[in-house]
Amino acid sequence: MNLLARKGLHNIYDESWNAYGQFTYISSWKLPFPAPGGTNLHGSNNSLLPDYERSFTGSFTLFFGLRLWPGSNVYLVPEVISERPLSQLRGIGGAIQNFELQKTGSSTPQLYRSRTYFQQTFNFGGEPVVLVSNPMQLATVVRRQRLVLTIGNFSILDVFDKNSVSWDPRQTLLNMAFMTYASWDFPADARGYTYGATAELYWDDWTVRLGRTMPPQNPNAPTIDFRFWKLYGDQLEIEHDHLIGGRPGSLRILGYRNHVDTGSFADAIAAFGADPSKNAATCGDLFNYGSTNTAAPDLCWVRQPHVKLGIGLDLEQYLASDIGFFFRGMYSNGRTEVDAYNSADRSIALGAVAKGTTWGRAFDVTGVGFGESWISAAHARYLAMGGVDGFIGDGFLQQAAEGIVEVFYSYNLVKAIWLSGDYQHLWNPGYNAERGPVDIFGARLHVEF
Repeated sequence: MNLLARKGLHNIYDESWNAYGQFTYISSWKLPFPAPGGTNLHGSNNSLLPDYERSFTGSFTLFFGLRLWPGSNVYLVPEVISERPLSQLRGIGGAIQNFELQKTGSSTPQLYRSRTYFQQTFNFGGEPVVLVSNPMQLATVVRRQRLVLTIGNFSILDVFDKNSVSWDPRQTLLNMAFMTYASWDFPADARGYTYGATAELYWDDWTVRLGRTMPPQNPNAPTIDFRFWKLYGDQLEIEHDHLIGGRPGSLRILGYRNHVDTGSFADAIAAFGADPSKNAATCGDLFNYGSTNTAAPDLCWVRQPHVKLGIGLDLEQYLASDIGFFFRGMYSNGRTEVDAYNSADRSIALGAVAKGTTWGRAFDVTGVGFGESWISAAHARYLAMGGVDGFIGDGFLQQAAEGIVEVFYSYNLVKAIWLSGDYQHLWNPGYNAERGPVDIFGARLHVEF
């Protein structure tokens, strides 16, 4: 029990407030790799550079929670981040090596508010459930039958796809392919946050989650479009918790429907075919990704409201008390460009994470993950013609699945400080068989307080 609790100033079992913090520094070293087909051909500009590169992120986060009245909480999360991505965050589709990287960022530390949201819980009945004190969770007791409403500024991953095996990449696998579904184009600004509202109905072993959140004004842009009646992302998730051999597990099905301003790959190809002056180099003031390829189509000419659909399956299962397995797979229709996450249209990921209890180091963590992702036929044709999207586009394409294998070990120096070593092997970066494979070594320092 902490000092405030001993003095009676803070009840850590039924909190009226709490405060936490974290610091994470991640450094990645990409070795030179073969790229016989070329890099950034004809003015297309979204290749992963084949030379040696070093990337890093440093994040410092504070988490504040306050109870307003019984069942009603508000959370505030300011954050400072500094970053340097590989190749300006270009050239990798669904397996970006560091989950902390943001589309808008710099090596100069930047302060921003990541979350400010209100949460209300209505208890209906059933057995009591103890929620322990954590960042963005005030310690309390709730019922197994309850409704939780969330409204404000948050990440969609604060509510949906909360896989307990791989959910916290500051402690487990670093690659974005394992943080959530690689092909889930969930609404968010360039930092990964949005505004909206969600409802979660817990009923014994079942949970249903429904949410509407707001997209960026332009794909992967830093500003949110608040016209939620016109442009939005809807998410529906059904979860069932179970026991197999006395070990807990969960199965989730998630579907999403985005109605957002994006460009269709087929429309961009058709516009270029009808008028070759509508190419990537002549976008002018239209929102674009900076390609100067005069012989390539571009999405800038065809952005308008489109519907994007996807459905995914998420499984987690503990094989022992400290060893968990996870699997995710998602199919998105892939007709339009990525609006807020990454370039994958279909994806699978699986792996296992274990704590070091069995070898006498209970706070150590280790794990392995495998992931692959694919793009649609229309997406591939657009890239093969020299087009670019928010993350990839080499100026040509020999289409193939992009894949990743990652292994890590996190060594607990003292109770609240971990030092990790990480290795990632990536093949066909940008879904291009003419490039790679790529080897990336990483190190992570993580501190909690």
